[in-house]
Amino acid sequence: MRVVATGLLLVMAALYVVARTLEPARPGLGYLRAFAEAAMVGGLADWFAVTALFRHPLGLPIPHTAIVPRNKDRIGETLALFLRTNFLIASVVARRMRPLDVAGGVARWLTDPPEDAGGRFRRGASKLVAQALEGLDPARLGGLVKAAAGTRLRETQVAPILGQLLNAMVAEGRHAPLLDSAIRWSAGALEGNDALIRQIVHDRAGAVLRWTGLDEALADRLIAGLQKLLADMAEHSDHPLRVRAEEGLVRFADDLRNDAALRVRVETMKDELIANPAMQHWLDGLWEQARGALLRIARDPERAMRGPLGEVLRQIGGTLRADRRLATTINRFVRRAVVGIAADYGDAIVRLVSETVRGWDAATITRRLENQVGRDLQYIRVNGTIVGGLVGLAIHVVDVAI
Repeated sequence: MRVVATGLLLVMAALYVVARTLEPARPGLGYLRAFAEAAMVGGLADWFAVTALFRHPLGLPIPHTAIVPRNKDRIGETLALFLRTNFLIASVVARRMRPLDVAGGVARWLTDPPEDAGGRFRRGASKLVAQALEGLDPARLGGLVKAAAGTRLRETQVAPILGQLLNAMVAEGRHAPLLDSAIRWSAGALEGNDALIRQIVHDRAGAVLRWTGLDEALADRLIAGLQKLLADMAEHSDHPLRVRAEEGLVRFADDLRNDAALRVRVETMKDELIANPAMQHWLDGLWEQARGALLRIARDPERAMRGPLGEVLRQIGGTLRADRRLATTINRFVRRAVVGIAADYGDAIVRLVSETVRGWDAATITRRLENQVGRDLQYIRVNGTIVGGLVGLAIHVVDVAI
């Protein structure tokens, strides 16, 4: 646009020279001369005005020129004050946030995203995450994660949690598969150690029983009885021994929550387990697996969105769309969070703006502002050239008519 405006000014100058040269032989060219002459005046005046905003015209230190470089600090303070008084006020932010349905927008985006919705954002964010994960020292980062996880586990009282979980399992009947597995394991162990049981009975039986062969019959009876007991326990959920086992689980759950001595033993076992090298190695492997999964998602977010992660996000979106109470709670939380940020950090944001502008050198702020509004300013030059020419033409018409 600067080239266009300057080129138009040069065209007017060329027209003026041609019209002025040929005007004696062709008086009608006086209208063209008047137009071109006034257009040059208008174009030069607007060139001076536009240039004076950002620098000294022709490098001459004319007063009241290079306005932006000379007043950049005041411009930064004024801009910061404008932001503070018109945007970063809690009441203004709250009023602007009130009609926004953030949860609804997220729900629509997750359940039915438009084509390539957020693709650029996902790719940019994913690239940032991947670079961060690859740039950090894996060993050091893994050590930090492992230390944080270990500290968190040590600080957590696991005995009451285990007691609550066990109590909930029994109350909801989810302990039944555990008992069934224990019964099946016992039946398998009994069958697998048949010879060992017979040998024990034979060794413990007296000489008379061994001589008469009754030890074999006793062993058969013992094994058969145990097998029938286990089969009855597996078949009948109200078997007395199953009931006793459930009662024992309930008592154990209560002891985990209320027995101080048992809680100390459980916590001691937990600490020993955490300190075990095998557990430390497992935590290392767990972090590496998590880091690898994050890197795979970050490097190919579109594929991740088509996999289990995408399905989870779509389910979250469906929940947000169906549960308006949850959506209202999320919207309220977001609104309060943004208002709180404006109230707590508004002055810091304003100070950041003013200090950033103050830290720019004059050439930087001039270049940035001119790049933002320079195109429109060059249109001013074009308009000034044309309007000036039209005014000059009108004056010449009036002059000829008089």
